[in-house]
Amino acid sequence: MSNLSRRPRLSGLAFGWVVAAAAVLALLAPSPPAAAQQGGLVTRPSAHAPRATLDRFAAAVREAGWVVFTEIDHATAARDVGMTLRARTVVLFGNPRTGTPGMATHPTLAIDLPMRVLVWEDDQGRVFVTRSTGADIAERVFARHGMTIPPQGQLNTDAFIETLARKAAE
Repeated sequence: MSNLSRRPRLSGLAFGWVVAAAAVLALLAPSPPAAAQQGGLVTRPSAHAPRATLDRFAAAVREAGWVVFTEIDHATAARDVGMTLRARTVVLFGNPRTGTPGMATHPTLAIDLPMRVLVWEDDQGRVFVTRSTGADIAERVFARHGMTIPPQGQLNTDAFIETLARKAAE
């Protein structure tokens, strides 16, 4: 008798319960909304509150020798007009040494730079960092200004921004 035939087998009813339990656990597991994972976006959960995540992101940007230009706090703007909105803060960051030459030759690039990430909170109080992929930035930002980013450049951009997001979220 082989080892496979000696393994205990689940009855049809027990197997059904295991499948149902796995499905429920998958639904309850914290994960970013599907829309935040599509269209050139990558979302990762943060282990920190929104402000701490933003501060950690800014520190990672500065550590890399880049600049945080500003934050756009949509929740504060909503509050200022009497509305409520969970944390939704966009961080604009970049590297003037690399961005300036592109803007000098392609002036309209300045409307799409600097780069940005979003730190946000869902209705359950979970905090996330959402960023664009390197391919999305190449396609959506640079291509419309007549600039081509080679595949390796897209991968490098993706890896760099992912490193910043990871440092902010972990």
